[in-house]
Amino acid sequence: MQSIFGTDGIRGRFNKEITYSLAYKVGYALGSNLENNNPILIGRDTRISGDILLQAITKGINASGKKFINLGICPTPAIPFLIKQEKMSSGIMISASHNPPEYNGLKIFDHNGQKITKNFENKIQDLIQKQDQNLSIATKEISLQPNRELMDIYMKSLIQSMGGENLSGIKIILDTCYGSATTCAKTIFQNLGADVRVINNSKNGYKINMNCGSTNLKPLKKALEENPADMGFSFDGDADRVIGIDSKGNVLDGDHILFLWGRELMEQKILANNLLISTQMANLGFEKAWNKIGGILHRTDVGDKYVHDAIKEKRAVLGGEQSGHILSEINNFSGDGILTALQIAKYCKKKNITLDNWLQSSFNPFPQKLTNINLNFNINKINPKTKILIDQTIENLQKTYSENCRVFIRPSGTEPLMRVLVEAKNQKKVDSLSSEITNKLFIEINKIIN
Repeated sequence: MQSIFGTDGIRGRFNKEITYSLAYKVGYALGSNLENNNPILIGRDTRISGDILLQAITKGINASGKKFINLGICPTPAIPFLIKQEKMSSGIMISASHNPPEYNGLKIFDHNGQKITKNFENKIQDLIQKQDQNLSIATKEISLQPNRELMDIYMKSLIQSMGGENLSGIKIILDTCYGSATTCAKTIFQNLGADVRVINNSKNGYKINMNCGSTNLKPLKKALEENPADMGFSFDGDADRVIGIDSKGNVLDGDHILFLWGRELMEQKILANNLLISTQMANLGFEKAWNKIGGILHRTDVGDKYVHDAIKEKRAVLGGEQSGHILSEINNFSGDGILTALQIAKYCKKKNITLDNWLQSSFNPFPQKLTNINLNFNINKINPKTKILIDQTIENLQKTYSENCRVFIRPSGTEPLMRVLVEAKNQKKVDSLSSEITNKLFIEINKIIN
């Protein structure tokens, strides 16, 4: 059986890769593999399929003899925070993060609030395989009343992360992306004294991530043009990522967040070894500028779990991805878009500086272009020989062009796409090389597959 786990839990289209039956079996297998009898915490984003998958998972957990607590619609980082805070045995977040509404997924956390290990994934997979033939699905309805008290504890923790600082006098626009941030982002910023306006703020599972949020900044830019503010923040569907925009429309992505936040920690002499952890997607301009001020940038494979592993291994205190997934020591390295946005706003207030002035002091990024090649197959499910040929093609292309630019090619961990990143000193070169490389790769892949 092909592994059901990808780079960030289990993910796919609802009723295709992600089904009621699979969710039930995951709930059952998770409960059966836990030695700790404390409850399993479950949350979800706003997707329509989330409620159906929640029912399936909770029935599976019940069938395993374990208990659960339903947090309801919540940001993903609320789950790991509350697992540790309230001594839960485990947790599941039902979300497909930044993916479109037809997708959903299951992110599983251990008793420490960390994403489960590969070894534990294998245990769940093995039990699902063993039970596939003879697992009968319970039909008895169970109560799924959300626990609002726990959600309040999470929200208070974000306010406390400000260390007594407030945001009075700062005008902020938030794009909550019709997703998880709709439950709490506005309230948190208002409680800290900010003048807040929110767009896309209804819990709408049909619109989540659709032409809004951290992957589409147009609505936030438009809102800032029509109603000027000091800054804006755009979250993804489950609020573990954030991208900022200053008052002039300039983008504060994950690379800039790491550079600016990292520099503050470096100046305070609390950035261990002056080290930041990021991925192969991090901008070369970021790396060069960080090295120039005495910092070290360690790159990992793409995916927050790889960033997390490197943070632990190298004892770093800050890391993240260009996409706005930032992991800090503040909350035990759980990516939290709301917490990140709060920290950026806090630094601006403390430094008495506008976000656009602070961003001007960041690095000059090298032009980058990220192109997606649509695949009509799942690269993780093709036969090993074909996969080796495609990997060799990618390696050859990256070597061929390495003198003129930086090329990074990888399959998406969540969608049937090949992602091609090209980076060079000028935009014209990036555009021409990106087109050339993408076309060659598309032709070569089709030759191999056909």
